[in-house]
Amino acid sequence: MARTIPLEDFFRNPEKSDVQISPGGDYLSWMEPYNTRMNVFVKNLKTNEIKRVTEATERSIYGYFWGGKERIVYVDDKGGDENIHLYGVTWDGSNPIDLTPYDNVKCDIIDVLEDDNEHILFSMNKRDPEVFDIFRLNIITGEMNLIAENPGNIAAWITDHDGKLRLAYTTDGVNNSILYRETEENPWKEIAQYDFRESAQPLFFTMDNKALYVASNVGRDKAAIFEFDLHTGKEGKLIYEHEQVDVYNLLYSKKRKVVTGVSFETDKTNYHFFDDYRKKIQDFVHEQLPGMDTYLSSYNLDETMYIVRTTTDRTRGSYYLLDLNTWKLTKLFDLSPWLNADELCEMKPVEYTSRDGIQINGYLTLPLDKEAKNMPIVINPHGGPWYRDSWGFNSEVQFLANRGYAVLQMNFRGSTGYGKEFWMKSFKQWGLSMQDDITDGVNWLIEQGIADPQRIAIYGGSYGGYATLMGIVKTPDLYAAAVDYVGISSMFTWLDSFPAYWLPMQKMIFEMVGVPEEERNTSL
Repeated sequence: MARTIPLEDFFRNPEKSDVQISPGGDYLSWMEPYNTRMNVFVKNLKTNEIKRVTEATERSIYGYFWGGKERIVYVDDKGGDENIHLYGVTWDGSNPIDLTPYDNVKCDIIDVLEDDNEHILFSMNKRDPEVFDIFRLNIITGEMNLIAENPGNIAAWITDHDGKLRLAYTTDGVNNSILYRETEENPWKEIAQYDFRESAQPLFFTMDNKALYVASNVGRDKAAIFEFDLHTGKEGKLIYEHEQVDVYNLLYSKKRKVVTGVSFETDKTNYHFFDDYRKKIQDFVHEQLPGMDTYLSSYNLDETMYIVRTTTDRTRGSYYLLDLNTWKLTKLFDLSPWLNADELCEMKPVEYTSRDGIQINGYLTLPLDKEAKNMPIVINPHGGPWYRDSWGFNSEVQFLANRGYAVLQMNFRGSTGYGKEFWMKSFKQWGLSMQDDITDGVNWLIEQGIADPQRIAIYGGSYGGYATLMGIVKTPDLYAAAVDYVGISSMFTWLDSFPAYWLPMQKMIFEMVGVPEEERNTSL
């Protein structure tokens, strides 16, 4: 019989997380609980000295990165207000500074400028809460200079491999366009325009900075990787496509100046490599760590030292240091060593057909050592809703399975990664066909004999909470219990609560969800 694992063990902060190697390869950094809050620690790899360099006490730090060979930049807010500040500190904890000491301002990173030990590029909405301007920031002194003022419609900025700001992505909420300039001294020129339903999403410049790589679904259902001509504004050479899912992630080596491969997600994460050396690295890691999903999550500028992150559906995984000078893999930390993978449950990819004939993919987690027959079930729709559930460790799912419940997660229509048509089938379908996809998953479990019809619950957060509430409104006899976590209960208050910097996207939201005042008797 499976051991009842304490609730706290599933939800405790990891022992170590977000492990990174410094650009010079001299320091190892990670986040670790300090007074129950996640803070940044640094280890000098030459002396083995360890320093805690942050002092968050109210809330855990959001995240951090190396802004140079010895300087760390971390991000945090005040009391959960989501107004992100940037802070700088040296690896040994010296010279701490609030780099953006302003109230009611949100910041985002544009380019860490890997070859510059003193500066980064970041965006900030200090001048106008609805738009973000670009600044060059000295992460040692806090001095900053405005390098691009947002005219009001730019949603994203992209630099080339030299850190020059040469591409911008604009939106009015419904129509998007790409702006380009040859140099930072040249004026911006619009080179392509799209309806929000399709686009060529810029990834990064080609290695010679003369063209662009994009993930494009223009004129096609599944997004694929293309070269993009910056003068014609058109896709050129097809780099990679997959017939079942969108492909957005292109891998490259900055040092060797080559595109190395792609990663994409079907039921699990997969790779396709163009570069033999990069494939050799991945194959080596897989051989050393069989049965694990492995990711190269951080590396030094010389690309000789890598942080390897492992994970499975039954463990948060571990971190390793890979030294390619010696081809040696050294274990660093387990994220949650108190959890035993043998006591946790397998997450199995499943699929079923909706009532109108659409294939719905999902994941079914069954309690350990229990027959998949006449079981109590928790239906767990994801948030977003323009998001997707993925294979891997999930604390909530594992807790429920440990308590004897099977858990079904489904990627209902509108979930991302399955192509433009599948995504667009969710438009103005909140509570309608999107909800039917969830109901059809429940009925599929009953038809398969897996679910006990009298013991089915539904639980979700955000949009999943909305789906939970809608589930007990539309199909009250289907569920014995329902738990809504931070769910949307009113479209009116949800739309009214948008922060200022979301307002340019409001027209797109109306296209995708509907206008509550006009459509209160359909999808609401």
